[in-house]
Parts: sequence; C-alpha cells; structure tokens
Amino acid sequence: MVDENACEKEPVLVGEIDISAAGNGTRMLLGDLDGDGRMEMLLKQPDGGIDDRYVPHEIQCMTVFDLEGKQLWQVGELDPEVRGSGADMPAQIWDIDGDGQLEVVCVMGGQFRVLDGKTGALKYAHDLPDPDAHDCIVICNLTGGEFAQDVILKNRYKKMWAMDKDFNVLWTHECKTGHFPWPHDFDGDGKDEVMAGYDMLDHDGTKLWSCQPLDDHADCIWVGEVDGLDEPGIVIGGSVTVLYDRKGNELWRYHDSKESQHVAMGRFKRDSDEILIAGLDRIERGRDGIDGMFILSSEAGEEVWKENRTSRGWLTILETVENWDGSGQNYILAYRRRAGLLPGLYDGYGKRVVTFSTDGNVMFADLLGHGRQDVIVYTHETAWVYSSEMCDLSSSVLGKPLRQNKRLSHTTLYPGGEFPEA
Repeated sequence: MVDENACEKEPVLVGEIDISAAGNGTRMLLGDLDGDGRMEMLLKQPDGGIDDRYVPHEIQCMTVFDLEGKQLWQVGELDPEVRGSGADMPAQIWDIDGDGQLEVVCVMGGQFRVLDGKTGALKYAHDLPDPDAHDCIVICNLTGGEFAQDVILKNRYKKMWAMDKDFNVLWTHECKTGHFPWPHDFDGDGKDEVMAGYDMLDHDGTKLWSCQPLDDHADCIWVGEVDGLDEPGIVIGGSVTVLYDRKGNELWRYHDSKESQHVAMGRFKRDSDEILIAGLDRIERGRDGIDGMFILSSEAGEEVWKENRTSRGWLTILETVENWDGSGQNYILAYRRRAGLLPGLYDGYGKRVVTFSTDGNVMFADLLGHGRQDVIVYTHETAWVYSSEMCDLSSSVLGKPLRQNKRLSHTTLYPGGEFPEA
C-alpha cells in the first residue's frame, strides 16, 4: 500500500502562533496591514445561526495578529457558538481608497464597511444595495480608474450588484452566479470584464457570451496562460472542467469527473515548461464521501494523471503555490483532505513532494518579501508558519510595505486565480 503521507522534502516550521483570541470558525486573510514589510494575519469570524447553503454570511468579528503573535486589533463581538461555515465570508484586504495603505473591506451590521488596516478604525461605510448582497466581495475596475476601486456584491447564487467607488449601483445581473465572479481586463481597454458564473459580462454589465451547455454552477474560475493559445484562457470548474478563450469559444472540456470542484493552473513539472491544469473531482458526496485529484494538459485537456485515493474524504481544496523553494517551479497545494492525510504540495506527476506536519486550513504568501511563498496551516487555536528554509519572522527582508497581489485581495473558499499570479 502506498503511504499517502510520504514526501521528499521537509518544510521548516519557522513559527507557532496562538490565535485563539480570534474565536472559533475563523478563516484567514493575509496582508501587510501596518506597512512594516511583513504580512499580518487577519482572522474573520462569520455570523452563526444561519443555513449558509441559502443565506449569505456577514462578518461577526475580525482579529489581527502579527507574525510574532502580537494582537494588533479586534473589531466586533466574538460569538462562542460559531463553529464554522460552508460559504464565503465577506471581507477582503485592499488599498481601496488609494492612500497607499491597506484597508479591510467587509460587511458587518448590514453595512459595507471600510476599516483602517493598521488600527481597525472605521473610515467610512455604505448601505448595501440589497439586504442579501453580501455573500462575497469582489474588488474590480469597471469604470476605468487608475486602480481597482469598484466592488461587486452578490447573494448566494442568483443575483449580483456592481457598485462604483461611491457605492452607486452601476448595474445588476441575474444568473447562476456560482461562488466567486472573477474580474479581468480581457480586451485591454482599462476596464474589467467579469466572468460571472457561466456568463461573461462587459464592464457595463452587458452579457457578451455564456458557457453552453453546462449544468450546476461555476465552482471556481481561473484566468491564465495556456499552451497553444496566445492570449489568456478561462478555465472553469463546475459540472465539468472546461477551457474557453476570451470570445467564448470552447477549446476543450474534460468529462471524466463527476463534479469538478476546484481547479489550479501552473507549471508543475520541474523538467518541463508545460502548463497544466490540476483539478479536484468530488466522486462521492457526504460524511463518508471521497474525492480525487487529476491533472490535465492545458492545450488539449488530456488527462496526464489521476489520483487513486485509498482514504476517505471529500472536502479537499486545491491551489497553486508559486516558487515555494526558490526554484521557480509551481506546486499543487492540497489541504482539507481528512482521514489523516496532511496538507501537502504535489508536482505535475501527481507525486507528493512536501508534507506539512500539522493539519487545518491553509493560507500562503510571501510573508517577508524574500521572494518565496510561505505556508500557514491553522486551526481556531494555532497558526503554524512553514517555509522552505529557516527565516526570521520578526524581520522584513525588503524593509518597505509589501504589495497586496490580486490573489490576496480576492480570497475565497472556492479559490480562483490568475496564472502567472497577478
């Protein structure tokens, strides 16, 4: 029997942080909130007592720690009854007002709020366009500004609202929204188009085209380089895994999965520049369900590898980690695997090359500006910080504020993204 926890490289545990003051059921955001050249950890707790299959969350409480474990601020009231969630939590980190410092944007108390990232103080707030418009927050540039200041809000699965920087409604759209619409300037006009579930929308909300025929809804959306295409392609995981060009031409679809829940893109082979698509198939749903990973070529959607999983578990999340070890190679991060299978990094042959020694949810970023992505595994009590080599979490490498990239400002339970990382 194959040891599913076998690995070739041992990550270095560079920090262990008590985050229990943030409460139960939290999820993490990362950003250099105080501008000291190191990332801080923001733990967001959702409201409880709702059925989040149908009702969107608000934020109950947010707590920020630095990488040495110092609590910088806390906003809201902790709810000790919250245990977790199965949906997004509406909060992101971004410099939304262009003052050169990061803000936290969130939905709390029925309002869209903008908080000072350094202190948590309220800078300003807006009323929501609809009581249910708070399933997630998508920051975008729909109006052609110098940077992204517009916002898309949505309800759970049916409608979305596009707002300008002053929170005027630009347009609305009704469709199978999926989980997290993805904005990208495909035509180079300085304004984002939006892949809204299976619908491609222009910056003004006009529907340009739709994916046909696809069932269910879009679980995740990736935009990026693909082999054989001279412009960014759009990979969607939903009822199947499918690749489109920006004009809506379907280039391939992969049928050999029951439910394509997560997708990740990257150059996952050290000995090849081939761009691959990793995916996660939910083979059996339910408490004793099972899922499995697969890898496809990006040019033709041909199966390169498929996991023969020997343990139960159906809640795996996949993401792309870029330059973990300084080699320039991308890795497939897989976590929430259950059944004793710890979070790990996989290569383009399906080989597990790094195993993290603790289990939990995962966030990752270049925490110190040292050019490598670090990995944080966390529970509601502890955050373990891993790097490919020893580093000092008390010291910034660059000595200046770290850039907040698009992945970190578009964090979702259903990870999408851009490849290479934007």
